[in-house]
Amino acid sequence: MLERQLVQARGSKALTLEGGTPAFQFQIKNPNYRGVPASLIDGIDIELNGKQYAHDAASWTLGGQTLSLAQLQESETLRWPLDELATITLPVDAPLEAGVQDLSVCVYIRRPYIPGPFCRSPFRAKAKPVIIGESNNTDMPLSISTYSYTGDMYTLITLEDFMADAADMGATGIEMLAEANLPGYPDVSAEWKASWFALLEKYQLTPTNLGTWIDTARWHSRDLTADEGAAQLEQDLKLAAELGFTSIRPKFGVTSLELDPHPIWQEAVLRALPLAEELNVIICPEIHSPTPIKHKVTQDYIAFIKKHNTTHFKLMIDTGIFQTAPCDDGHEGIEVKGGKRPPFLEPLAVPMADFAEIMEHVYFIQTKFFEIDDNLHDLHIPWDAIVATLKACGWKGWLSSEYEGRREPYRGRDQVRRQHALLKKLL
Repeated sequence: MLERQLVQARGSKALTLEGGTPAFQFQIKNPNYRGVPASLIDGIDIELNGKQYAHDAASWTLGGQTLSLAQLQESETLRWPLDELATITLPVDAPLEAGVQDLSVCVYIRRPYIPGPFCRSPFRAKAKPVIIGESNNTDMPLSISTYSYTGDMYTLITLEDFMADAADMGATGIEMLAEANLPGYPDVSAEWKASWFALLEKYQLTPTNLGTWIDTARWHSRDLTADEGAAQLEQDLKLAAELGFTSIRPKFGVTSLELDPHPIWQEAVLRALPLAEELNVIICPEIHSPTPIKHKVTQDYIAFIKKHNTTHFKLMIDTGIFQTAPCDDGHEGIEVKGGKRPPFLEPLAVPMADFAEIMEHVYFIQTKFFEIDDNLHDLHIPWDAIVATLKACGWKGWLSSEYEGRREPYRGRDQVRRQHALLKKLL
């Protein structure tokens, strides 16, 4: 699916042309109401990071052919359909750094049925495309949670769009929410499973974590029993294994504002552990604000690991626990009243020393964040300290983007691109 805006988020990159010339590449959709012969394209004015480029400075890639503007205007059979993106490649003076670029464009298309002085129609747009660099750190590959695209999934983009975005960013993992992204959950069809594996192969992605729920307060009249909780866990373990996920995050219902899990959690997990070991899928409860590391909830999880000497029950760290500044927007369904926030919206600022102490028990990290600005500065989460701690501890595993900021259309995909640019610089 194409994006509504002229300049697309996907496809922005820095590259080096033959002969060593640096260049910036991005994609645009046809801004006209119909497709046109390529000979009617009359150029594209570009202003990139304050520098202006002539309307014929860039080359165009259409229909698998890369041509100059002069060659486009001489073409006799090449066309620009509405459903085909054009790739614009602009030679620049110096290599571009990873990060947010300031881009303005004006695409010109001639329309022969409009009188001469007016037939050259301008289509203007501004954008802030993000260039994502490379990372040599294979110990901490990057994943993306579908939760980051909440609101856009199934309205503006498809699951395949999401996977194409991930591949375009250089991510290699995909994290999903079972009851948000698996059609017919828990009874997923064989046809959907076949399409899932085909898309994984197409975009070279690895399933990472499957988010699941143990709804202990499912009924008003009674709580879930340990037997029922174990059955839910076993069902989700089997589904995760069938789809290639290596871990599940079972979100048990809680009994306090500090997220104390329902008392059935230990018995339910214990009963499901043999199946987790058989399927080699890790059960990862989430350490989420407002629960710090030095808290009974976290310590009970670690005590469970040690008591049962298991390698299939480990911790998932949500980096929101390291938040150093409040974020009062986003958080759908949560209202801040009279300046008072729910405890889980308050900055917890867990010390890195506490993080280092439990690193051996951590299997998966959700890189929760709310906003990264145009300078790749995160307004709430201290990534320098987090990545330095991970490196110092020699931790190996997935870092999975979980954007939880405002939900304007396409904002999630833009913010995730910014986070990947930031994390790859640090990694």
